[in-house]
Amino acid sequence: MLTTLQRSKTPSGTAFIDSGQGRETIVLIHGVGMRLEAWGPQLDRLARQWRVIALDLPGHGSSALLGKPPRLSSFVEWLDRTLDELGIGPANIAGHSMGALIATGIVATAPEKVRRIALLNGVHRRTPAARQAVEARADEIFSGSFDREAPLKRWFSAEESESKAYDLVHSFLRTVDPHGYAAAYKAFATGDSVYSDCWPHVKCPALFLTGDGDMNSTAAMAQEMAAAAPRGRAVVIEGHRHMVNLTAPEKVNEALLEWLSWEVENDV
Repeated sequence: MLTTLQRSKTPSGTAFIDSGQGRETIVLIHGVGMRLEAWGPQLDRLARQWRVIALDLPGHGSSALLGKPPRLSSFVEWLDRTLDELGIGPANIAGHSMGALIATGIVATAPEKVRRIALLNGVHRRTPAARQAVEARADEIFSGSFDREAPLKRWFSAEESESKAYDLVHSFLRTVDPHGYAAAYKAFATGDSVYSDCWPHVKCPALFLTGDGDMNSTAAMAQEMAAAAPRGRAVVIEGHRHMVNLTAPEKVNEALLEWLSWEVENDV
C-alpha cells in the first residue's frame, strides 16, 4: 500500500520533500509516471547522513503541470528554476530514467549547480529502431490512448511481477495525471540525444548505473557515458531491469554512498 509523504511546494508549484540534514544536499528526480515516493529506499538511507530533497516531476504527484512545450529543455528549465526557488547551492543530483535526462541537461547547461551527478537507468543515443518504438509510444500516449500496464512488462521480469516493487510502481502508473504523463513521455522519447555530447566536458564525479536486464537504458549506454566523462564510472547490477532502485535497493544504495564519497575538484 502506498504511503503518501507530506509535501511542501515551491512558489511555482513544484512539490517536494526535504528530509535529513548534513553539509551536502542530494536532489532526487524520478522518472515518467512515477512520483517522489519511488525513491523510498534511497530516502530512508541517504537522509541518515545528508539533506535529501526529492521532487515530483511537473504533472506528477502533487506538482503543477509543466505549462510549456513538452521538450526536454523545458524540464531542464523547470529543474533550474526549482533549484533557485529552494535556494540550493551546488548539489548532488541523482535522476532515474527521465530524471536522468533532466540531470544530464542541468549539468550540461548549469554545471555550477552540480556537485556530483548520478544517472540511474539513463538512456543515451538510442538506436534508430529503439527511437522509432519509443516515439510511437509517445504519440499514442499523447493522443490520450495508452495502456498503463504496458511499461510494467518492460520494467520488471516475470519473476518480479508478484513483488512489492511491482505493486508500488503499478499504483503510480494507475494514478498518474494523463496530461503530465504525456508531456513527460514526449520529452523523454525525443530527449536521448539533446545533451548527449556534454559528457567530455563534465568535470564533476559522474555515476552511471543500470541493470543488465534493462532493454532500453542499457549497460552499453551507461558504459559509453562513463567512458566519455573524465570522472565517470559505470555500475551494472546483474539480474535487474529498469526499476533497479526498488528491486535491488541495497546495491543501489551502496553505489550511491560510494558516489557521495568521491572527491569533488574544489574540495581537493
